[in-house]
Amino acid sequence: MGLKERRDREKEERKRQILDAARDLLFAEGLQATSVNKIAKNAELGVGTIYSYFKSKEEIFAALQQEGIELLHEKARKALSREKGGPDRLRAIAGSYLDFSAENRDYFDIINYFLSSPGTLLGEELKEMIDQQGNQIIFLMVTTIEEGMAAGEFRKVNGRKFAMMFWAALHGLILFSKLRTTILKGKDYPELVGYSVDYLIGSLVTD
Repeated sequence: MGLKERRDREKEERKRQILDAARDLLFAEGLQATSVNKIAKNAELGVGTIYSYFKSKEEIFAALQQEGIELLHEKARKALSREKGGPDRLRAIAGSYLDFSAENRDYFDIINYFLSSPGTLLGEELKEMIDQQGNQIIFLMVTTIEEGMAAGEFRKVNGRKFAMMFWAALHGLILFSKLRTTILKGKDYPELVGYSVDYLIGSLVTD
């Protein structure tokens, strides 16, 4: 391995060290209580080193959210590539989001954390950057819906509005999973998920 390659690898490892430390602090103490000084201490790095990679703690958390969105986007794309036909492809997107939330809980929680008030928590510039990435996932859904309409599989709807509604329903179902030990016991939760996804997709399918 050459000198440049070794330095690049070390930089990536250092960046990952910072992001891992920041993620731990975010969920242990919350955004407001987390500082660059605490991140540096948790990562066992100097404060100056942190600032050589990120301008602020908000930028660090934005990087974590971007990572999560990129993972989700790739998972959805792979799920789509295995299916044919509008209903199955839309169901694959739903499954990829539900699986992502279970398999990558930290990243899902970070995405959900900042959805609460992105402009306030991140500032408009970082919010816009993240919104652009989030729209890539919505675009996959819109494209799937529009292709289904063109093939006569789906009735005519506003593709973007339906995609946003479908995504909101999936997000709500994931948050509802916290009730699995209370009002949604046993098979109640998976049955609710299956019913909801089937109902929404069924509302699109032509007779």
